[in-house]
Amino acid sequence: MERDLLQVQNMLRDKGILISFAGRLSQSLIEEYGAAVKSYLENEERPQNEVYHIFSIFIEQTQNIKNYCSLKQESPFGETIAQSCIVTIGKSDNGHFICSGNMVANADLAKLTARIDPLVSLDKAGLKQLYKEKLREASGPESAGLGLIDIARKARGPLIYSITELDANLSFFTLKAIV
Repeated sequence: MERDLLQVQNMLRDKGILISFAGRLSQSLIEEYGAAVKSYLENEERPQNEVYHIFSIFIEQTQNIKNYCSLKQESPFGETIAQSCIVTIGKSDNGHFICSGNMVANADLAKLTARIDPLVSLDKAGLKQLYKEKLREASGPESAGLGLIDIARKARGPLIYSITELDANLSFFTLKAIV
């Protein structure tokens, strides 16, 4: 076990991962990890706007995962989905990245990618305009996706996602934003 942990630590370091969380997310955990992430970034003496962007993307990604897990709580795969959550913050040559992942029911993938794909093709001005339009809409399901737009606005480049099919029912979805 000790060697396995050392291998995990070395792999994280090799991938540039500074902070990692894996497991079931709750509101209190998100708040605690959010405070720890903010403190960690501030101690690294990063520019305040960079700290804000990394922190807010981290919070938005974890909230999105937690909300999805809550929606799937009663499904046959609810527990598996809830245990599959992972969020990492790291640094690469392109900047800092916030990468999140979780299992998603295959039936939900088309709806999820339909929210992200249009954001990938928009420039900053287009994202700003879309964000304002969504803000004017009624709250609730009609304004769903506002958080993804905000992540895309704060990211340096387009959002990157991947889907790995696990079986006939579930896939692993990963979302990455670079700041």
